[in-house]
Amino acid sequence: MDAVDIDLPEGFMHATARHSREVGEITADAFRNDPFNAWLFGKYAAIRALFHAQARRIYVPRGFSYRIGDEGAAMWMLPGGDSSLSLVDYAAIVLPTLWHCGPTAVSRALKTGEAMERQHPDFEHAYLFSIGVRAAHQGKGLGRRLIQPMLDACDKAGTRAYLENTNPANTGFYRSCGFEPMGEVRPTPDAPPMVQMVREPRSA
Repeated sequence: MDAVDIDLPEGFMHATARHSREVGEITADAFRNDPFNAWLFGKYAAIRALFHAQARRIYVPRGFSYRIGDEGAAMWMLPGGDSSLSLVDYAAIVLPTLWHCGPTAVSRALKTGEAMERQHPDFEHAYLFSIGVRAAHQGKGLGRRLIQPMLDACDKAGTRAYLENTNPANTGFYRSCGFEPMGEVRPTPDAPPMVQMVREPRSA
């Protein structure tokens, strides 16, 4: 499964390096009230810094990211892609977290990253790191439009899709797209669950 296999509809924009800021801004805004990120950071400034760093350093240059105007965006890693963090990548995440939230949040962030990596599935899959629609544009079907091009590509390639759902309110949406729970990630006993969900490819 390659980027050339993904057909983005009219009105979508494949994100390149010069669009990473927009992708980070949209997804950060969409996760502003996310239960897991609220526990992890407690402050929106740190949530925003995380999504900007992930967009700029990982999912735009190394993965497949796209947006619909300034309304919604998605960040994926294609099968076989590299989402590992270098020391510089870690610094881009840890330093803003330390500045805005203090050492306790840094500890939670590091434990979360370790738990996600440890429990990440080893089967081939397209990984949905984040998908989000700004609050002002939610309830208009944009989430479905955003996720569908990648699901179609997964179906054509016979590839599974995988995500960690950090908000129980989104469970119904993901299930309607074909995702089913397969476990959960809890970096600490007091952490809200990150529900691991996988979608099997559908035949035409």
